[in-house]
Amino acid sequence: RTQPEWRLGGSGSIHDHRETLAVNKDSSHNLQTAGQLLEADPRKCTGCGMCRLICSMVKEGRAHAPLSRIRLIRYAGPHLHLPVICRHCEQAPCMTVCPREAISRDGDAGRVMVNYDRCISCKMCVAACPFGAMGFDMERRTVFKCDLCDGDPQCIRFCFPGALTYTAQQRQTQSRTRVAARLRLAGGKMR
Repeated sequence: RTQPEWRLGGSGSIHDHRETLAVNKDSSHNLQTAGQLLEADPRKCTGCGMCRLICSMVKEGRAHAPLSRIRLIRYAGPHLHLPVICRHCEQAPCMTVCPREAISRDGDAGRVMVNYDRCISCKMCVAACPFGAMGFDMERRTVFKCDLCDGDPQCIRFCFPGALTYTAQQRQTQSRTRVAARLRLAGGKMR
């Protein structure tokens, strides 16, 4: 597996908003497959937040975790870190509540997408998402969510513990999250 390449712009600071991310686009990394979604394994997540920084750099052009399409819930105790990502639900509540029908399913890949030409930024989708995967950019006054980087999610390339994977939709389960939550509630240790 080829390692990603970084190119820093501007002053070279990690916080410089002019920074850009360039990823080695080797053909062996082509992940564009219909019906695949991101899956997070909280047992492997170290809570480093690299996925959030990469996401914000790719989508917003700056390393600013609050604008990431990935949320990271950190629990005390057994060091449980839960990456929260859009599940592109079959019966997507965000899509159902949108008064402008600005959220729809991409027919080819099955992704739940936002049409910003129709969105009025009412935030009903943010409130409706049971996973907390919809975000709101206060500066631009617009909602945002994961679009799977058009079938090539960059966050998984930088998730060195391997907590994020891109898997076939039918194989995805919530069992890993449930196991991790039960262990945490029981006071068990994460491995």
